[in-house]
Amino acid sequence: MLRTGSGHHRSTAPAQEALWLVKVTKTHGSGSGAVTALDEVSLRLRRGTFTAVMGPSGSGKSTLLRCAAGLDRPDRGVVRVDGAELTGGDEAALTRFRRDRVGFVFQDYNLLETLTVAENTVLPLKLAGRRVDRERVREVLDLVGLGDRLQHRPHQLSGGQRQRVAIARALVTEPRLIFADEPTGALDTRSAREVMRLLREAVQVHGRTVVMVTHDPVVAACADAVVFLADGRVAGELPEPTVDAVAERLAHLGDSVPAGV
Repeated sequence: MLRTGSGHHRSTAPAQEALWLVKVTKTHGSGSGAVTALDEVSLRLRRGTFTAVMGPSGSGKSTLLRCAAGLDRPDRGVVRVDGAELTGGDEAALTRFRRDRVGFVFQDYNLLETLTVAENTVLPLKLAGRRVDRERVREVLDLVGLGDRLQHRPHQLSGGQRQRVAIARALVTEPRLIFADEPTGALDTRSAREVMRLLREAVQVHGRTVVMVTHDPVVAACADAVVFLADGRVAGELPEPTVDAVAERLAHLGDSVPAGV
């Protein structure tokens, strides 16, 4: 079972920690072709914060997100999300945990073309066998500006609108954490700004914790802090980021990467 903060497996993670990674290592492939995507990465994020994860291609950003979200299992190390240890649990328990406490927003939206906006939004509730509160669904879709598009299908929407459906789908289960992988990567500037506003509101108004992978300094500057990765290791953090400060740090990421954190 997942180890939570109760019973015989009491977590030592402080209550305010939304995400806690301890020396997480993940290797892809085997033998001479093995690539270490994460190399003893340790990271602690407080609840109610918005963190961007940045680094060059191949630095381990998406692998970090997948391990933190329970979509991939690390080879070594400990992952705790919302006080529950994800490493060591069986797959069914992990799936239930993700459905109950985690929301996902992906670059390619991951919407089902045959379903309406409303049906795509409630899909996580249906999969989890949870009751669908129609008023709550309408509230969430109103929140993202799609209250008048409930019966539209994805092909009738713009890219920005599709991503807003994805955000509504991530919010409807009232997750503690939202993981976003390049959520603005396929959007124009105006749509990207709107998506970032919604993610910020999820943190500031609704108390969610957002962890977002991005390559864009403008997008990263919307976060409370930026964590930089290089060669599978944490290469620094930047609180209260600005566009210029993020760009400057990215330009010098490879200069000195610590041997482990």
